[in-house]
Amino acid sequence: MRRRTFLLAGMLAPLWVGAAASRPLTIAAFPSVDAILKAARPRWHRNPSVPDLSVISREYVDHHTAMVTAIATRSHLPDLMAIEASFLGRFVGSGAFEDLSKPPYNGQAYRERFAPYAFAQAINRHGKLVAIPTDIAPGALFYRSDLFERAGVAVSEATRTWEAFLDAGSRIQERTGAHLLSHARDLKDVMVRCGLRSGEGLYLDRQGRSLLQSPRFQMAFTLAREMRRKKLDANISAWSSEWTESLRRGTVATQMMGSWFAGHLANWLAPKTAGQWRSAPLPAGGQAAWGGTYYAIPRDAMNKALAWELLKLMTLDREMQIAAFRSQDAFPALRDAYSDGFFEQPIAFLGGQAARVQWRNSAAAIPAFPVHKLDPIAAEIVDTALDEVLIDNRSIDSALKEANELLERRAARLSDFPEH
Repeated sequence: MRRRTFLLAGMLAPLWVGAAASRPLTIAAFPSVDAILKAARPRWHRNPSVPDLSVISREYVDHHTAMVTAIATRSHLPDLMAIEASFLGRFVGSGAFEDLSKPPYNGQAYRERFAPYAFAQAINRHGKLVAIPTDIAPGALFYRSDLFERAGVAVSEATRTWEAFLDAGSRIQERTGAHLLSHARDLKDVMVRCGLRSGEGLYLDRQGRSLLQSPRFQMAFTLAREMRRKKLDANISAWSSEWTESLRRGTVATQMMGSWFAGHLANWLAPKTAGQWRSAPLPAGGQAAWGGTYYAIPRDAMNKALAWELLKLMTLDREMQIAAFRSQDAFPALRDAYSDGFFEQPIAFLGGQAARVQWRNSAAAIPAFPVHKLDPIAAEIVDTALDEVLIDNRSIDSALKEANELLERRAARLSDFPEH
């Protein structure tokens, strides 16, 4: 045992012994975070006095639904809770979690050790740090290199601007028959994120005012409409069976997604396409993220002290971060891990490309933006507005104006119940 670990164990031994006599430390998680936690048991038990880890695992949506219920009823709460980034906005202002910026945690002291945008998203508008990131998902353009080669299109040319991206799509479709993207909605999703200024909200600003009539959304809707009019998208939704088949058959040339997508392609989505995919930066120099995982300690948890020790092990330990990256494609939120040689290793599925270096560069450049509890509702409002433009040929100005008014009304009702 290293000296640092030994000293820490000695200082906390009385606390751990008491906890071990009572019950296991409970952690609520979802796949594949549950596998990462279970793999951490040998490290956790380097001190024999600690209690066992009881990992309560549910499917992704079921997990978050159960956690919302547990918080509302203040019952069946775990000691430590995993939260996926897209759900973070629902929790940051709830007052249901420990403020990790305060003693005895003093979590702000670790801020510089994490990817800047990921840490910032866990701070609510009152300055409370409600969670710590453990993994992130820097965005990339995954593309079929065989289709690009057949079409005579260089990816550097296709990603120069968003307009160039659509022009390249026209050439690819003309020469190979493949669509550029699975759905025009994907283009909108990434464009509204890539146009963010640091500190600017995705759908609402810090005062709860809607941003849906900003130039970001105008441009995203305009290019999504152009893509649909040119029939460059396959008009199929991600994660559908048609979408999976398009990846396997090469009828869609690109997919913008988080870095974990390479592992999904290799392991279950399209393993027989090994060597045909590559990763490139997003078009127009854009930077965006697709998800990530955080750990939070419920305010009414039974064993907060030990939960904090486990949280630090999972987020601040370089060895644990790299192990999770190797086994589960969980890109580290911890910047200390970025010097590991694993980043420079070629990825066989991507034709030997050392794509992790590219993703590492993106992780440092993604703008930080605050999350809001209305973000999931805002996303639905925006998607409905885009469907009206794409399907019903409604004007962009009219669709965004109505969406903006609807979101403003929802935000006004929410202001009657202030965040904690």
